[in-house]
Parts: sequence; C-alpha cells; structure tokens
Amino acid sequence: MAEFVTLEVSEGIGTIRLARPPMNALNRQVQQELRAAVREATVNSDVKAVIVYGGEKVFAAGADVKEMSEMDFGQMTDVIGDLQSDLGAVSEIPKPTVAAITGYALGGGLEVALSADRRIAGDNAKLGVPEILLGIIPGGGGTQRLARLIGPSKAKDLVFTGRFVGAEEALAIGLIDEIVPPDDVYEAARSWASQFTNGAGRALAAAKAAVDHGLELDLNSGLAIERQLFASLFATRDRTIGMESFIENGPGKAQFTGE
Repeated sequence: MAEFVTLEVSEGIGTIRLARPPMNALNRQVQQELRAAVREATVNSDVKAVIVYGGEKVFAAGADVKEMSEMDFGQMTDVIGDLQSDLGAVSEIPKPTVAAITGYALGGGLEVALSADRRIAGDNAKLGVPEILLGIIPGGGGTQRLARLIGPSKAKDLVFTGRFVGAEEALAIGLIDEIVPPDDVYEAARSWASQFTNGAGRALAAAKAAVDHGLELDLNSGLAIERQLFASLFATRDRTIGMESFIENGPGKAQFTGE
C-alpha cells in the first residue's frame, strides 16, 4: 500500500495525489510510488485522463535534499537513471495529463509537472529549478524538457540562476498554460481533463505519441511516425464510429467506445 502517492479514479479521471507533508519532498520512496501510480493509471481502462496534484498548499518543493546529500558519486550513478525515469514517468501515460500546481513546484517537483501535457497553476505558484544553488544541475529531465518547452535561452536563464518565477511570468514564457485562483486549481484541471473522458482513446494516444516522438526527430522522420499512427487508427472501432457519426449527424456527436 502506497504511503505518499495514490491514484484516485472518479468519472473517468485519475488523480495522482502527492501527499508527503509538509512540502511533498520527492525522496526515493515517493519517486517509486509515483511510478507505480503512473503504471496503474496507464493500465486502468476506467482512467481516460490524468491529473497530477500535490494538494491545496504545494505541488512539490523538490527532491529530498537531506537524502541526496548523503549519497556519493557511485551511489548517485547507480540510481540517477531510476530518478530520471521516475520523475518523468507521467510523460509515459498514453492519455491526456495535466499538472494542477498550487504553491511551490521546484526542482524535481517542476520536473514532474514538466512531464505532463498541460500545466494549470494558481496565481500564487512559484516555479523553478534551483539545483544550481546546491552545486548541481536538474537531473530528473529538467534541462531537457524545460528547453524543449520554453526554448534554450529561457531555460538556461532559469537553470543558471536557480531563480523562482511567479505564475504571470511562467505563463508569459510558456512554462504553464493557465492561471486560476489557488482554490480553483484542481477543478480547473478536472474541467480540462473531463473533455477526454468520452473521447477516442486510441486516437488521443496516437496524437500524443506523434507529437512527443516527432519532437525528438527531424521533420521527415516525424512525418513518417505520423503516417504510421494515422493509418493504424483505421483498424479501430472508434474510427468507424467517428466517421459514421459525422456523415449521419455532423461533427462532435460520436459515442466512442475506446476500441
């Protein structure tokens, strides 16, 4: 039974809840429980979209520095692959995902949020990658996902300085996608996720894979991925349902089955 990370499922939406008071510090146990929750959300057919949420006060204020300070080079070499994989695990969910951010999302916490498809933050949010102030760099995907999201120059500014950015600046540079009052963060995330609870699940997964994997490649290789995924959807029941519904009733009325 997980102690700090749980998956709650309601009305087709899975909420991965981080709960390690007071700041949701991401020690090894939390990281492993996060990966387990991601795995559960991935295989649970009742889950159509996923919210990652740290609670009303804080998303996650980073890695457990005390735990990390006791590790030497050899020990970190042994676990860094798992750390990077665990903090980025949300990116592997083949369903729409959204990070609901209240308060601090720093270091490893921001890296978890970066692995979601969308980020909604309270107007009190503070985001950053302050690892440089500890004499290290982001190691859970931060240097890579941050640069891909906001561009190398802005990413380097945040990584080099370790400074925190507020919600307005985060929105302006593309680090988050929406600002709401702190008390509305979770419901705003549910509102976004609820769009997909009756969606064509295999098409959504294909769309996500096409964008994510295409960004890793040159344009022609990305187009090849798109071709393969596009054609594969003609083997799904939802493609038949969607096209028949469009012809008979117009757009937006299909009742998809997820098959």
